Amino acid sequence: MKIIALEEHMLPRDIIEAAGVDLGLRAGKRAAELDEVGEARLRVMDDAGIDVQVLSALSYFVQGLEPSRAVDVNHRINDRLAEIVATTPDRFKAFAALPMSDPSGAADELTRCVEELGFLGAMIHGQTNGVFLDDPSVRPVLEAAARLDVPLYLHPAPPPADIVSTYYSGLTPEVGACLSTSGWGWHSETAMHVLRMVAQGVFEELPELKIIVGHMGEGLPFHIDRIEDMLSPVVTGHSLSVAETLRRNLYLTTSGYNSDIPLLCAINAFGVDRIMFSVDHPFAPSEKATTYLASAPLETADREKIAHGNVEKLLNI
Repeated sequence: MKIIALEEHMLPRDIIEAAGVDLGLRAGKRAAELDEVGEARLRVMDDAGIDVQVLSALSYFVQGLEPSRAVDVNHRINDRLAEIVATTPDRFKAFAALPMSDPSGAADELTRCVEELGFLGAMIHGQTNGVFLDDPSVRPVLEAAARLDVPLYLHPAPPPADIVSTYYSGLTPEVGACLSTSGWGWHSETAMHVLRMVAQGVFEELPELKIIVGHMGEGLPFHIDRIEDMLSPVVTGHSLSVAETLRRNLYLTTSGYNSDIPLLCAINAFGVDRIMFSVDHPFAPSEKATTYLASAPLETADREKIAHGNVEKLLNI
């Protein structure tokens, strides 16, 4: 069975160090694995039975830099990604990193990456300096993605300092860091980010815009009926309800989730055609993810869709 993994991170250490960016504790521990896109990564893929990784830079460190620096650093990261893909095109594809502090520059960079470098879309990491994707200032990026017919993968990012202070203070540093990110906060914030886009009419204005979220839907499948009951009555004047909009514009990946209950919930809420395989390398083990995919309670046709068919259709691979 062919397997394409969709949320697989990299980060060129030399470019990040030259930019003077601190990777912090979590990413810093994985710096060598993030930087490795050669034989060692290919061995991980081979051992797990993964045919293709769609690479994305863990670029929340640089997407919100001062605009001119952000444009320069993200441009260099994307050029490096293009070199990696060109070296091993049968094993690697790429999502662009975007300088979101300069929306016009980000739209131009997305266009360059898709039209000139052959990238399949872009990954955006949460809000940028307090600005969410429903803000009119970032509409050029969304318009470019819709025009180019490529998805934006909305990935979590560390929360702003005031959120950390309000919600995660009084905890040990390790517990607070985990609870504010991968242990809970990332998922709820990303789900809220998507719902802001729905409520603010982004998908009414751009009905063809495609958004991908990871981690089996960031909790949205579990909550979708409650969201529909409570939020749809107050989001007025739209052609579709909140749940209808989510099911039209949103795609989910399995990244980091390898158990039946969230998978079956996602399938029941969104349909198997909206779900795609991911690992979240190097933050999750590839072999664990593919082993679960092979044993999950799925019909053969549905397993093939999640493993490769749905992403091939979405990304025109």
